[in-house]
Amino acid sequence: MNYKGMKRSTPNDKMTLIYSSNTGPTNDTRNLAQPMQTRTLDKLFDNKPLAEKMRPNTLEYYFGQNKVLGENTMLRSLVETHDIPSLLLWGPPGCGKTTLAHIIASNSKSSSNSRFVALSATSASTNDVREVIKQSQNELRLFKRKTILFIDEIHRFNKTQQDTFLPHVECGTITLIGATTENPSFQVNAALLSRCSVIVLEKLSVMAMETILIRAVHSLGIRVLGEEEDVVGSLDSSSSSEPQVYIEQKAVRTIAHLCDGDARNGLNGLQLAVQTRMNAAKLGHLKLDTSQTILIEEDHVKEGMQRSHILYDKAGEEHYNCISALHKSMRGSDENASLYWLGRMLEGGEDPLYVARRLVRFASEDVGMADPMALTQAVSAFQASHFIGMPECEVILAQCVVYLARAPKSVDIYKAYGNVKACLRTHKGPLPSVPLHLRNAPTKLMKDLGYAKGYKYNPAFSEPVEQDYLPEELKGINFFTYAANN
Repeated sequence: MNYKGMKRSTPNDKMTLIYSSNTGPTNDTRNLAQPMQTRTLDKLFDNKPLAEKMRPNTLEYYFGQNKVLGENTMLRSLVETHDIPSLLLWGPPGCGKTTLAHIIASNSKSSSNSRFVALSATSASTNDVREVIKQSQNELRLFKRKTILFIDEIHRFNKTQQDTFLPHVECGTITLIGATTENPSFQVNAALLSRCSVIVLEKLSVMAMETILIRAVHSLGIRVLGEEEDVVGSLDSSSSSEPQVYIEQKAVRTIAHLCDGDARNGLNGLQLAVQTRMNAAKLGHLKLDTSQTILIEEDHVKEGMQRSHILYDKAGEEHYNCISALHKSMRGSDENASLYWLGRMLEGGEDPLYVARRLVRFASEDVGMADPMALTQAVSAFQASHFIGMPECEVILAQCVVYLARAPKSVDIYKAYGNVKACLRTHKGPLPSVPLHLRNAPTKLMKDLGYAKGYKYNPAFSEPVEQDYLPEELKGINFFTYAANN
């Protein structure tokens, strides 16, 4: 994305730089900051986070979700026509779930036949929900007005609390919009899930993040400095008692990369960088020249946006996604991918002993008898990780992961034991008794009953012993080739 040669706004001008979510930046006379009135930098320092201040109220400024909200999509047409069904918005943090709900709220305010109520499952109780439903029934009966109820973090409600919505969503008293970062298949009642359409929102792309950041930068009256420009060559000729603030184009791009598709994180990171430089200037820590300019460079945003927030929830779906990816990468003997997924888990804060336990399981399930030493390696890795902990044990787990990825694979044991379980589940009638010659006989009574009678003690014979070890009903079965329908 290149801003060279394009008109940039100043603190006293309206902005003429606009992005299309599909094609990048273009020149336009429209107002990307919505509304793009002259704003002073002091407005950045109130108690409202920049992410909240920049939250759009129309789909025109809702970027990054073209698959579900692009032109001519079903959901977009429903939003624009105020005909919203019950929805579950599922996506990672900062992808636009709450913002989309606010846009729907803004649209509903312009429609006299619906109202919008927002609750958060982190603070609302079941009584709060019942009160809203009671009001909704009155609104519908007296004024023929529907109620759109938005529940943020709906997965925080337990299944019993979620049951409160069922009859009212079913009969149309409320239109439910729930937002969640967790997989609805696991965190939302099946009955409620069947009454709602699930909308999957994706992590924002780098281009979408740059679009959002540039809109915020210009709304604050900050000028973007191109890669081949310097502050002196870009000075505004207008005199001002306040210093002019610039931000490097590559600094904006760095934020877009480091925020990991989280718009809230990116905007707050931008706010932190600007606040830090402005405060440093006020305190006299910056030596301003006669041009009174403040430049926000790439290093300044990196300082406040160190990538330590890797998207990873130890109790959520990402936990299972990553361990599945690690398991499958080792099974496919891809040592590079195996190390990557291990790193994603450990750097995201996963318990190293959980990973080590999964490696022990993998050693028997997928390597098995093809390399019996794999189990020893995995158990040793678990013990070593238990002894020394993180971060020192990360290289131990990495060694074990690479060993298992490179090892030959065999699932004979895993499949054979699975066949044993299938045989037990599908057996008709009582399970066969243990043959008498295989039973232990510690007492005289048991010996009199025939326990252990006829058993051939193998070490007493120099040659293999012919002896049955399975019940008569299973004689001749081979669990390594067994099929449940046999």
